[in-house]
Amino acid sequence: MNINEVFEKYPTQKDCLNHLEAVKWGNKPICPYCYSKSCTLMQKENRYHCNTCNTSFRVTVGTIFHGTKIPLQKWFLAISIILKAEKGISARQLGKEIQVTKDTALRISTQIRQAIHEFSNVESDETTLV
Repeated sequence: MNINEVFEKYPTQKDCLNHLEAVKWGNKPICPYCYSKSCTLMQKENRYHCNTCNTSFRVTVGTIFHGTKIPLQKWFLAISIILKAEKGISARQLGKEIQVTKDTALRISTQIRQAIHEFSNVESDETTLV
């Protein structure tokens, strides 16, 4: 995906959150703390409330997006850029592409690469078990 495709498909933060919910939960929220499916949406805060353990959470809990102040569109764009970069991309260049500082781009790229590495390890573990 290029920058135009990312911003066309996910024009708002809410669209990004909806996509994460569909991927993570299939649009049926599950509490990340007690794994209950008895959750209700708190509209104003764009958070969910677990009726079992009485906690509130967002879909980003337990993901690389948890606690970020960077818009998810920029994260999605960074993921696309990193996955497409055949020879890798520097933090300085990524920062220019997604319009964040070099240090922020370094943190984002580190988290993305770590998640890719963990996902690759999980997939290779599953194939060796089969």
